[in-house]
Amino acid sequence: MRLIEIQERLGLDLLTPESSEMNSVNIAAGHATDLLSDVLAHAPSGAIWVTIQVNMNVVAVAMHAELAAVVFSSGRLPDEDVVKKAAESGIVLFSSAEPTFELVGKLYEMGVREKDA
Repeated sequence: MRLIEIQERLGLDLLTPESSEMNSVNIAAGHATDLLSDVLAHAPSGAIWVTIQVNMNVVAVAMHAELAAVVFSSGRLPDEDVVKKAAESGIVLFSSAEPTFELVGKLYEMGVREKDA
């Protein structure tokens, strides 16, 4: 599923509008956790990550794990510095007022599954 489709179907707010590649990015897997070490150990490359963590380490972990996008759930918003670093690093950031559990359920219904890293 293309990243732009996920954004539209879930009504996600795009925090990094510089990310013009969203039409061509395919998301085949997802990961939901607030533990950065879990992302590094288990998130599949190219996945979409759902979390409430909004600090700068999220961008570093997303880059290292080669993730396609991060969704901040439960109305959480990162500081401008985090958004700027993500944009510079090619990491797409979204936000949603919905809780993690709801977002992950919807992603699952859309066919996005977790895959072994």
